[in-house]
Amino acid sequence: MFQFSYNGYFYAFALIPLFVMLFIRMRIIRKRNIRRFGDEELVSRLMPEASSRKVLWKFVLLLLLFSLMITGIAGPKFGTKIESQKRKGSEIIIALDVSNSMMAEDIAPNRLERAKQALSKLVDRLGDDKIGLIVFAGEAFVQLPITNDYVSAKMFLGTISPDIVPVQGTAIGKAITLATSSFSPASNAGKAVIVITDGENHEDNPVEAAREAAKKDIIVHTIGIGSVQGTPIPIRTKSGQRDFIKDRAGNVVMSRLDETTLQETASAGKGIYVRATASNMGLTDVLDEISDLEKSEYDAKIIVDYAEWFQWPFGAALLLLLTELLISGKRNKFRLF
Repeated sequence: MFQFSYNGYFYAFALIPLFVMLFIRMRIIRKRNIRRFGDEELVSRLMPEASSRKVLWKFVLLLLLFSLMITGIAGPKFGTKIESQKRKGSEIIIALDVSNSMMAEDIAPNRLERAKQALSKLVDRLGDDKIGLIVFAGEAFVQLPITNDYVSAKMFLGTISPDIVPVQGTAIGKAITLATSSFSPASNAGKAVIVITDGENHEDNPVEAAREAAKKDIIVHTIGIGSVQGTPIPIRTKSGQRDFIKDRAGNVVMSRLDETTLQETASAGKGIYVRATASNMGLTDVLDEISDLEKSEYDAKIIVDYAEWFQWPFGAALLLLLTELLISGKRNKFRLF
């Protein structure tokens, strides 16, 4: 991959047409002055060593030198520098509910977006722990396998929406079962699943799934997001109008937080249940629990930075400068210019 650190310096290239116009203007003025002095051919014979070609070549070299200097100042970078480092951490898989009910707006801007914002901050605080991401509605899918690449984790978080899972519903049990099988099989690190959902499970038995995970020394924490009283789920009609999801009888569906299911799931998974609020998503409490997990050493490939290439355009500019200085404005006897 190739990029520049400071793209704003490229605006300086707008000066090149100005330099060209000034050069042409100076050549026109020079010819005009020669005509005033006398016959142009006669004056040319009186100055046999003067070379218009060399002046042009020197000007072209100076333009190239200017371009290379701007390119160097812009900070070209090519490829990446990757270092192998020893790290020690636990493994965490986030299971995020992306069902339509997560679009309810009892937590601004809505349940799903608020959860994504909190998870982004969580990733910034992880340190050396590995992270994975599972999304679920009626089915569960691995969105990001276990990794220490936090940049990719945040990128995948940004792409999450209810549309990425075609089957609607809330299969918390499937998400926990999938997470259980998605950890690194050979790792001795402590393992934890964090389920973020409104708890309206309609598909399976999340308590039993959490109990099975606990048997494999995988802790299951749950975070409940939403209101117990319930709130409607907004949608957009085909005409673009705002409306709410209704049942077959035409009644507005109210999405309610099912704290009982989430509490029982966390208890079976030997974890904790936290209720999210507008000001506190509860991830800090869960992280405090995760910090006590056993750490395991692993090899991590870390992208340190792009390799700097600024020295190449600067080096080429120096060569052009030396070349320009060596070219005189006079003709030589070999008449190369």
